[in-house]
This record gives sequence, C-alpha cells and structure tokens, in this order.
Amino acid sequence: MALRNLSTPPKPQAMTQARLAATDLACRRGDRVLFRGVTLTLGPGAALHLAGANGIGKSSLIRILAGLMRPWAGTVAREGALALVDERLALDAHLPLGKALDFWRAIDGGGEGDTTAAGDPFGLDSLRDVPVRYLSTGQKKRAALARLAMAGAPIWLLDEPLNGLDTAWAAQAQAAIEAHRARGGLVVIASHQPLALAGMATLAMADHVPAPTDDDDDDDDEGDAGEDRA
Repeated sequence: MALRNLSTPPKPQAMTQARLAATDLACRRGDRVLFRGVTLTLGPGAALHLAGANGIGKSSLIRILAGLMRPWAGTVAREGALALVDERLALDAHLPLGKALDFWRAIDGGGEGDTTAAGDPFGLDSLRDVPVRYLSTGQKKRAALARLAMAGAPIWLLDEPLNGLDTAWAAQAQAAIEAHRARGGLVVIASHQPLALAGMATLAMADHVPAPTDDDDDDDDEGDAGEDRA
C-alpha cells in the first residue's frame, strides 16, 4: 500500500470556504466545570490537536464544536459544512457495507471517499458485501473515515480517529487528512495516538481546567466529616 509523504506541509486548494472559531468556551457536566476559556480560530488547511488525559473534556469540546452540545459559556462560529467521526458508527449495522455507504453517498451526492474509485484509499472494496455488524474494529473505523470523506464537508471533527487501526492504516488515515487539508479543509482531532501532520497546532486541555475553588474544598471537608460521623 502506497502511503503519502507527510513531510511536506499541505497547500490549501479549491474547496468551499472553511472556518471554525470559538470564543471563551466553557463546559460544565453536573457540578463539575470540565474546562473554560477555550478560544480558537481555524481556517483553510488548519489542523488542531486536542491533547489531554481521559475525562478532561476533549470529546465534550468536539461535540460543542459540532453543535451537538451547548457550551456552558462562550460561542462557536462556523463557515462550511462539518462532518464528525467519533465512537458511534453512522452506518446501518444490518446492511452490507457497500449498501450502507451507498445510502450516505446518495444523500451527500458522492465525494472523495467513493470506495469504487481507483485506489480504494480505505481498503473497503473487498468488504462491500460484508454486513457492517461483522466488520472488525479496524474495518469499522476505516468505514467511518470513508463515510467522512464521502460527505464532502470542509470541516472535519475527529474523536480518536486512529483507534483500532494498525500502523499502516493509521498512516493512510493521516494521508487522507493531509489530502483534505491540501484541498482547503480544516480538521480538529482528539487523539491519544501519535500524529504526524505537518504544521499541526496543539491545544493542551489541561491549560483550561479550572483550579479547585474554596467551595470545592468545603464540600470535600463536609464529605470527610460525614464519613467520620458514619
């Protein structure tokens, strides 16, 4: 399998204008503020890596940027359609893979991820007759990436896109991301896997975790006292 050279920074080319901006975002889950003060501005060809430990709010930020969650504070502005890949596979598990992808291709009008095109970048042509529910974890992830590319959206939001992929397919997935950026798309990626994307910026989520307040300490003290009384 030929893999794209990732050492050369992509040059944005023709694609629907892509822009994603967020101002002073904060996310609260229950009584806990996961993060606050997140501000970003991304344009054509940009790549942003959301870095941080599990539970720090990377997936929540992705969902806020996608419009699937309301921020506790702050605003999001987008220019251009977006497509999301996360742990939920947006393909009918009971259909053969080819028909499941064709369903979305008919809605989206085709696109760069057509698995019948020469090259079959995600290696799915031989799996078109296999029901989605029988695919392996890695095959499902490759199908999700093909579905993503098919959408033709200039904004890609990717939550752990390399999970389940071996080294070769992880490199191929990153080559697809670089090709998307070269066409003028932008990408936001939450990933624990190493990334080799040229010119990628990093947002350290730990920098936006609020420090414990005195109220938090008081709550902890009350809980400890309750345990002592028990």
